[in-house]
Amino acid sequence: MTFCLAMKVKEGLVALADTRITSGTEQITGRKVSLHQKGGHAFFLMTSGLRSARDKALTYFNERLEGEKEPYHHLYHAVNAFAEQVRRVIKEDKAALEEAGYGFNLFSIMGGQLSHDAEHKLYLIYPQGNWVEVTESTPYYAIGESAYGKPLLDRALHYDSTMEVAMKVGYLAFEATRTSATDVDFPIDMVLYRKGTNRMTETRYDREDLREVTDWWKKRVRETVELCPSAWAETALGQLPRKWGESHAV
Repeated sequence: MTFCLAMKVKEGLVALADTRITSGTEQITGRKVSLHQKGGHAFFLMTSGLRSARDKALTYFNERLEGEKEPYHHLYHAVNAFAEQVRRVIKEDKAALEEAGYGFNLFSIMGGQLSHDAEHKLYLIYPQGNWVEVTESTPYYAIGESAYGKPLLDRALHYDSTMEVAMKVGYLAFEATRTSATDVDFPIDMVLYRKGTNRMTETRYDREDLREVTDWWKKRVRETVELCPSAWAETALGQLPRKWGESHAV
């Protein structure tokens, strides 16, 4: 499985992807996010799903980008171009994949800002090639093992959050997922984009790079649980006998 998360805040974009790839009993490390920067545009593409479908669609997409005489001016143009390649792979491989027992489950996220975009954009692309754009009310998309980090993201991430806060929330959502899902793990790749700069950065973090954060979070979670208001629990616990023998006294 995969953990890919992209967040859009007022200041810019923050994206995070794990690198564990599981094929049968074999586990390897591989990038799940690609950066595309040229001239006045910058965008990233991350995927979750069948690796062979992903590689083929991305190869076709890169070939399409190289063959374009004019650059795309809006990010949704690039989204449409990639969606066309996804549909192309569906036509070529879906029947054979399903016959072999594999589903075509390629989900993708594209984010960035091209020359005519007034602001940074973030899109989720479905396996069928259709897409939706992120809204300020829920300023993120997660694909793959997305359930474990969702409660934290929904409570702690807002459109007005800083990029630094988004980085922290994103990592903690990954940590929650890594703890519960055996097929999500380090290293992680984090992509940052500040609105209007037309330039992205990518940083890879290993387990040791973030151990201090992980240990700090575990400690704070335990402390917070202990500090949680307890009157409601004491009411129920008060109905229990202190010792087993007390309820059977003669």
